[in-house]
Amino acid sequence: MEQKNTTSPQNSRSTNFVRPTRTFTATRSARTPHSTPRQTHSTRTANETSPRGKNQRTGNKRPRQQQRRSMTNPALTHRIAPTNPKIPAIAPLTDIDTVRIVPLGGVEEVGKNMTVVETIDDILIFDAGFQFVSSESDAPGVNYILPNTQYLEENKDKIKGLVITHGHLDHIGGIPFIMERIGNPPIFTRYLTSLMILKRQEEFPHLPKVTMNVIEIGQRIKIGNTYITPFPVTHSIPDSMGVSVETKHGNVVISGDLKLDHDNGDPTAKEKEVWGGLGQNKNILFIGDSTNAERDGFSIPEVRVHTNIEKIVSEVRGRLIVGTFASQFERMIRIIMICEKLGKKVALEGRSIKTNLEIAELAGLMKVAKGTIIPIQDIGNYPSDRVVILATGAQGEEFAALMRIATQRHKFITLNDRDTIMLSSSVIPGNELSVQKLKDNLYRRGVHIIHYRASDVHSTGHGNSGELVWIREQVKPKFMMPAYGYHSMLRCHAYANIEAGFPKENIILSDNGTIIDIKNGTELFIHKEKAPSEIMMVDGFTVGARQEVVIRDRQSLSEDGMFVIIATVNAKTGALRKSPDIISRGFVYLRENQQLLSEARILIKKTVEKNTASSNPIDLDFVKDEITEVVSAFLMQKTNKTPMVIPVLIGI
Repeated sequence: MEQKNTTSPQNSRSTNFVRPTRTFTATRSARTPHSTPRQTHSTRTANETSPRGKNQRTGNKRPRQQQRRSMTNPALTHRIAPTNPKIPAIAPLTDIDTVRIVPLGGVEEVGKNMTVVETIDDILIFDAGFQFVSSESDAPGVNYILPNTQYLEENKDKIKGLVITHGHLDHIGGIPFIMERIGNPPIFTRYLTSLMILKRQEEFPHLPKVTMNVIEIGQRIKIGNTYITPFPVTHSIPDSMGVSVETKHGNVVISGDLKLDHDNGDPTAKEKEVWGGLGQNKNILFIGDSTNAERDGFSIPEVRVHTNIEKIVSEVRGRLIVGTFASQFERMIRIIMICEKLGKKVALEGRSIKTNLEIAELAGLMKVAKGTIIPIQDIGNYPSDRVVILATGAQGEEFAALMRIATQRHKFITLNDRDTIMLSSSVIPGNELSVQKLKDNLYRRGVHIIHYRASDVHSTGHGNSGELVWIREQVKPKFMMPAYGYHSMLRCHAYANIEAGFPKENIILSDNGTIIDIKNGTELFIHKEKAPSEIMMVDGFTVGARQEVVIRDRQSLSEDGMFVIIATVNAKTGALRKSPDIISRGFVYLRENQQLLSEARILIKKTVEKNTASSNPIDLDFVKDEITEVVSAFLMQKTNKTPMVIPVLIGI
């Protein structure tokens, strides 16, 4: 294979290469870390209770909701939260004839892909993605969801490398958040993917530099004491690869995300060569993409999409705005090349699109003639039918370019009935409502919309069940494990192969954390114990396990709001110095509920006086607890809502 130009995307990065793999590390100037030092608070909070959740004076049980809230720790946490010490007792791998597979993500969802292959000597990690948190999720305020890495942290000394199959965020997005936790192992991947990872690492200058090894297709690479061989796969992003891992009794073949390049269901000669060559090895396990397994037959070939897009670009009368994934390198490049051939101008709108096309130029995937790409502010200088705009936001993201255009919040683009919008992407599961909102807003502007359901302007990057069965038949594994998808997708992948004659007992349907041992290449053993699989969350600077109480408090705030009471108490007599102030957020509109507030103030005054009358000294923490219980019950009775009641008492 021709040697690629290995120039780094940034001048500040030095590049060193060592054969057989090309190795380079990213160097950066020192900057102030973004992480927040760990802090502890020894004072009691307003809602603190005794260990058993009882009132320390009266012994009465606290309401369940109040017990739940009292556990919330208001202290800021370090950027990396501690792991759960209660790791299950998992027998270490000590048998030279056994290979262990542990999916830590990607087999119960679409996203956060991570798979572990372990031998007696080494642990190799395949992919480290994250999952975006939708606005409809049950984790308000969380940025991303990560695979649980506790099993890897407990076996950090065995980790020899992180292998990345391609550059989509569900396969690389977790790298900045987990590398410190697992010992910062070297990364092995293709050239374009390496550039995408390093570009993303620039957003985290406080992290240790990563060691990047650029590997080539067909190159047999030794990582630790284990050999791997990457092979090319067809996907929606260049430099995608699968990996064959050599073990003592046969190979473990990991597909990565993929589809087939085919002509009406007949795979191309290149596909037959790649997969037929893999089938000549002894393969004990095939881990295969299941994302589109619920669809029968073969997917739409990308060449058909390119043909249809070229026809639309050439025939459209008026401006054409194309909404697509920023990771659709080949499609964006093809659109730019078509516009260049037709003499049209291309404007880029969206940071991720601009960044990825810069990476594509650096990687040598495209060379654009000067003047083809114009600044977005210059589109008014050209006839509308000579302008094509590539924009992010086809999934209906609130602040992405397309939604801002659709809601008339864009500085340079105002839609009219001569504009055409082409949504060249499918709907990611979970984004249906946001995409529908986007389409409704676009239609309100009178534009013409072309989408993948009405025209072949998008092809998935994942194979349908017919393709997946054909691939498995070529690989000829002893066992197979469907991966990369919801459980329904894994099941459909399994059913399709069973119908094609593959033994049902040789199919592994796993969950995140399932520990799978294959001995002598023929004996399958699935452990009863599981590796920790509770999701890890990125919440601001904190990376850690799901903090149930914090999430529940956020859910409570989003549903019923908060009711804050601020009162000044005479520290000697216990009398209120003035009527308490009340702040309501997300609960009731205060101006329209003056009677409720008056009654609440009277109740607060009586509660304070009752619980301080015979106290010396006055225990303000105890009074706070009593106010919380009494006011919570009162508000529930009056409104049938349970806002979070937060009393603040100031003793003077």
